[in-house]
Amino acid sequence: MRNKSLIIALTIIVSAICLYFLSFSFVASRIQDQAEAYATDAQGNVDMAKQQTYLDSIWREEVFLGMTYQEVKENELGLGLDLKGGMHVVLEVSPVEIIKSMAGNSKDPNFLKALDRAKELQRNSQESFTTLFGQAYREIEPNGRLSRIFSNTANRGKISYESSNDEVIEVIETEVEDAIDRSFNILRTRIDKFGVNQPNIQRLKGTGRIQIELPGVDNPDRVRKLLSGMANLEFWEVWSPQEFTPYFMQLGQYLDQQQQAGKLNLGETATTQKDALSAAAAATDTTQDVLAQAAAGDTTATIAATTPDTNATAALDSAAQQGGVLANLFVPMPGGLGANVRDTAKINEIFSRPEVRGMLPPNMKFLWSVKPIAGDNRQEFVELYAIKKGRDGKAPMGGDAINDARQDFDQQGRPEITMTMNSTGAKKWARLTGDNVGRQVAIVLDNYVYSAPVVQGEITGGNSSISGNFTIEEAQDLANILKAGKMPAPTRIVEEAVVGPSLGKEAINQGLISTLAGLVVVVIFMIAYYSRGGFIADLSLVFNVFFILGILAQFNAALTLPGIAGIVLTLGMAVDANVLIFERMREESLKGLSMREIINKGYDKAFSTILDANVTTFLVGFILYFFGSGPVKGFAITLMIGIVTSFFTSVFISRLLVESTFKKAGKLSFSSALANNMFRNVKFDVMKYRKPAYALSLGLLAFGFVAMYINGGPNLGVDFKGGRSYVVELDQAVPASEIRESLVDNFQGAGTEVKTFGASNRVKVITSWLADDESIEADNKVRAALDEGLAQYSNLTPEVLSSSKVGATMADDIQNTALIAILLALVGIFLYVMIRFRKWQFSLGGVVALLHDALMIIAVFSILDLFGVSYEMDQVFIAAVLTIIGFSINDTVVIFDRVREYMNDNPRSAIREIVNPALISTFSRTIITSLTLFLVVVILFFFGGEVLRGFSLAMIIGVLAGTYSSLFIATPIVVDTVKDEKKAPAPAQQATRV
Repeated sequence: MRNKSLIIALTIIVSAICLYFLSFSFVASRIQDQAEAYATDAQGNVDMAKQQTYLDSIWREEVFLGMTYQEVKENELGLGLDLKGGMHVVLEVSPVEIIKSMAGNSKDPNFLKALDRAKELQRNSQESFTTLFGQAYREIEPNGRLSRIFSNTANRGKISYESSNDEVIEVIETEVEDAIDRSFNILRTRIDKFGVNQPNIQRLKGTGRIQIELPGVDNPDRVRKLLSGMANLEFWEVWSPQEFTPYFMQLGQYLDQQQQAGKLNLGETATTQKDALSAAAAATDTTQDVLAQAAAGDTTATIAATTPDTNATAALDSAAQQGGVLANLFVPMPGGLGANVRDTAKINEIFSRPEVRGMLPPNMKFLWSVKPIAGDNRQEFVELYAIKKGRDGKAPMGGDAINDARQDFDQQGRPEITMTMNSTGAKKWARLTGDNVGRQVAIVLDNYVYSAPVVQGEITGGNSSISGNFTIEEAQDLANILKAGKMPAPTRIVEEAVVGPSLGKEAINQGLISTLAGLVVVVIFMIAYYSRGGFIADLSLVFNVFFILGILAQFNAALTLPGIAGIVLTLGMAVDANVLIFERMREESLKGLSMREIINKGYDKAFSTILDANVTTFLVGFILYFFGSGPVKGFAITLMIGIVTSFFTSVFISRLLVESTFKKAGKLSFSSALANNMFRNVKFDVMKYRKPAYALSLGLLAFGFVAMYINGGPNLGVDFKGGRSYVVELDQAVPASEIRESLVDNFQGAGTEVKTFGASNRVKVITSWLADDESIEADNKVRAALDEGLAQYSNLTPEVLSSSKVGATMADDIQNTALIAILLALVGIFLYVMIRFRKWQFSLGGVVALLHDALMIIAVFSILDLFGVSYEMDQVFIAAVLTIIGFSINDTVVIFDRVREYMNDNPRSAIREIVNPALISTFSRTIITSLTLFLVVVILFFFGGEVLRGFSLAMIIGVLAGTYSSLFIATPIVVDTVKDEKKAPAPAQQATRV
């Protein structure tokens, strides 16, 4: 074996890296167990608040290799929502409201008609809403000018009356994209403050959508309000330090008295004097931003940095340094007071007490800064601002006053933010700045202070600049925050899934059982069939699973239930490479070669076949990842990683083990009695049965689509048709039909399905009622109707374990992307096979067989549905179809590779003469691989849980159809299309022989 030392070194390095990253998961699990033990009372009840307090107390403590618990959690192998419980949400930023706002809420009838028409077009189009709006306006008013609608003060400098329609659309597109970016940043900040471990938020490319995953969330209503609420930008007056210091002195006395009386349980605070000094030093550079006057048209206003009153800061220092509780909770900062991030929850609780509120003026409230300041010992601190409320409790000015804000540079080349206001806002701004010269004005978004510059003078004209110690990125972020209040950009939830922790725990158990059962079956079969060679293959499979988990942990990926399915499938498909190698070795052993030559030829001859098979399957996984979302994407990641690791372990690690075993024992067996007898004297003529096979396939497909017509169409899941679904558990079983009858009236006769889900006392309720209404109010209305319908079973304590929602628009997009994914997979495979085999006939045979397999799965699902066995076709179903495409082409490529080899070895023979020997020589490999994968997916079907039952059934059908099509569809099509090319040269070849 060449490069043996390199392979050994690489294996050791990869193993060490995987072990390192997986160790974080073990450490995090150990600490979680310690926290649970700490919070468990004598009766075995776990106090969740006490458990969280324990975890918070060590959040920034070093727990492993000099790393804090926070860093350990960030590096552990996370669990997806289906395993841990939580919430998955896809939000869409409403471009309609943005366009209306840019148009000054114009009542122009053609403008409004164009918006409505664009909404209709969006349901069946992948174009952006802005592009569709432009098309719709041209349809409705061909000679109309959008500039007459959009040339207003809000768009001054961007759109003029002379602007063309294309220029207007371009500006609108830019504003919509900016609004989506602002919404993304705001949502990310909200989620960071929400306190969720390992949240995931990302923009879905090419759309105005934002995908959010929140593991462990147990309050969906709060999340919906948090994510759907408008950004609330406000400008507040700030109490100066000398003004609120006396109140803090009084607060300190109160806290000391409470602690002495044993009524104040603050535990151990996080702040030390050293930390406080480092935080104050770090804060000095971040709090000296100023608000400078920039008169209309004057860009040369003087900017001078100022600091808060030093006497006031000294007074605060004295108050904090007098000892007691106040000194432990707060740290002095140049702008006033701050606190350790870990102590903010304790401080908030103190400020919420009625007696503390009574000590403070009624117009004083406290807000934290949004950006922590790093101190020593990995500590982080935030500033506390005393906000001065008006008489009505509202801010003096809101974000709706701002027309525009952008990052710029001052005369010294330092980053700054310039903003312009509308006429009403300019008046309020002049009054606010005039009343607060020399004082701070806090810029607050969603109750967090983003900046608190000091006013240098009254600002008139509505043009201002904010400068200070900003980086370019910080200035851009603040400009985006200021623009967030300029236009309404509401978000709506277009897809949602809530998984309860109990269902998640059950999913973990089912996934683990199916994984272990699949692994055991594969291990036993390989040893029984290949003897010691099978044991080596099993050992390489263990390496494979270890590498998959380690790489997932390294990339901070989350392990999901479909991901577990991906691992199970990888186990089944990884066997194929070992089978190919061992079958080659068995063939070579019949030639009387030495064991060393058998090993070398077995690996060398199988390499190109294994490479082709893995590349085609990886291509399917890549397409799944690119077009999938949620569970499909998780499955695709695991599948792609599994393909790479299985190639490495099967081709390289297994060879190291084979050669090492042979070197030590001097012999090696790749056969057993089972292997020698199972496929002995296999003979069949594929071409003889090709026409009956064609007829059988066409008959089954026709029957399936007739059944689909009788059923009223395919049984699409919520993913594809839109609607809401709920998993409901009762204390005892109730017929699904009975529950449906109790719900239909509540859902106003809309399409409603109820079916048993996983257990006899659990049902899945699916309804299309209000599918077109994606508002929170509609969610609540449907849930209320569900609760009302289930009220008659109150004695059985019905509990909603999980829920999901897909809006109609989102459902259309999912259908389109699923179709695109399948078509791209077929095109990619067609091109790859044509390049590798240099004949389009091989590509045609392969793609026709793949289409046959995909359609056969759909047809059999429809036939089963006709006979009362109903499974939904959803995103996970599409994942199964694409996986079967990958498996089937894998199988087909192996056969094609052997046909090509025989053609090269026998250039004078007609392809019809070559096909049967090639198929017979690969028959044992085809059956063994298919049988192994079939056993794995059958185990997955029975033990993988209801969530994956439809997926497993599709895989079972696909494995059978794929094996059949590789033998009786793909290869015969190649022969039928190539045979004409062989007729002409055949006589000449015969003459040459004579």
